[in-house]
Amino acid sequence: MRRLVRILLVRILLAIVVVIAAGVAIFLFKPAPLPDVSVAAAKLPTGQALIERGEYLTRAADCAACHTTSGGQPYAGGLAFKLPFGTVYSPNITADKETGIGNWSDAEFVRALHQGIDSQGRNLYPAFSYAAYARMTTEDALAIKAYLFSLPPVHAEAPKNDLSFPFNQRYVLRFWNLLFVPDGPLSQDEKQSAEWNRGAYLVEAMAHCGECHTPRNLLYGLDNGKKFAGAELQGWKAYNISSDKTTGIGSWSDEQLFDYLSKGHADGRGSATGSMGEAVDYSLRHLTPEDIKAIVAYVKTVPPQTSSDKAIVEAEPPATLTTSIAYAPSADSVAQSGLGLKLFQGACASCHGWNGEGLQTPYAALRGSRTVNDPDGTNLIQVILKGAHMTTPLGKQAMPAFANAYSDVEIAALGNYVLAHFGGKQSAITPADVAKARMQ
Repeated sequence: MRRLVRILLVRILLAIVVVIAAGVAIFLFKPAPLPDVSVAAAKLPTGQALIERGEYLTRAADCAACHTTSGGQPYAGGLAFKLPFGTVYSPNITADKETGIGNWSDAEFVRALHQGIDSQGRNLYPAFSYAAYARMTTEDALAIKAYLFSLPPVHAEAPKNDLSFPFNQRYVLRFWNLLFVPDGPLSQDEKQSAEWNRGAYLVEAMAHCGECHTPRNLLYGLDNGKKFAGAELQGWKAYNISSDKTTGIGSWSDEQLFDYLSKGHADGRGSATGSMGEAVDYSLRHLTPEDIKAIVAYVKTVPPQTSSDKAIVEAEPPATLTTSIAYAPSADSVAQSGLGLKLFQGACASCHGWNGEGLQTPYAALRGSRTVNDPDGTNLIQVILKGAHMTTPLGKQAMPAFANAYSDVEIAALGNYVLAHFGGKQSAITPADVAKARMQ
């Protein structure tokens, strides 16, 4: 009798295991259903009005920055994202039917933005910001598709992803999606103003600011307990943009934030470079003043996060108070101060000025910039190596790249001098730090 009971229990347990295994298999491998987009499509304008709406939203979502390589065709993909577990390349999102998304239906496009699943039912990697775009309305997603499909298709095959096991198994992302992808568009907060709600939508869903400015946890999901506290990716720091007054933007005026977002420069705060410079160039400068004001209204209400980042701005570093724009050090002081000062005198002073106020253009101003106040020198090394460029109300602004002009030893010396002179910071950038940055 006992033996029969044991056999029965074993069979019941086996049946339970089979059912669970079958459920997991269905969850992992069954294609996600396509959404019904007919109601949303019926709400949209048609013709040129739809294309213009889609163009504005495509810029607000900053699609070009990730889907365009340096010197490449817009939206043709191929940009490399170097992640801790390998490299992911952005796909071609032009309407090319062989290498792009020309065969995608409206429903497939919306599913990709909201769930991170492509037209073949495969999970996309979260280097694509679908965890933010999940909060976008279906109407806006359809308008973006309409604009992309109005552009000339570009035949360009993106390189194959290079990921280690198990990250090269796309089905495991279904578990990740359960943990980190919101279910449905961002809802309105009835306690807040229309401007604030518009800003929240632009920041959280469209511009996906948290994807860069919020640190990630061990599963590569956003650690929203440290919302906007700053993070590092692709070799650049995205600084704290919470309302903390010391390490964030709590002490910035509304005007400074407006100018920085819309023009890429704010008096007393420096200029945007790196990924933030791209965000201004490709996206933010194209938004209406009303939308920029809405972003400012929302961001300034984000709870303060005190980050461990040491990029705390010294408003009046002593060295800049004892020099003028045109200050020219003597030969003796150059020899005594070392290589960094000599390099700055030869290559940098004519644009930035000795007091950091900038000469030919305010975009060359260094005072107040977090880049020259960060003892780690992360962004400073990158901008010296790679330069910077941006389209502004004053025309195209550019700083040349010095990667081929100077050695690792020279760039380290220059970086340490700049941080000491313009930020009052004791730094210890090494040639090894520069060599590492060259690889990113």
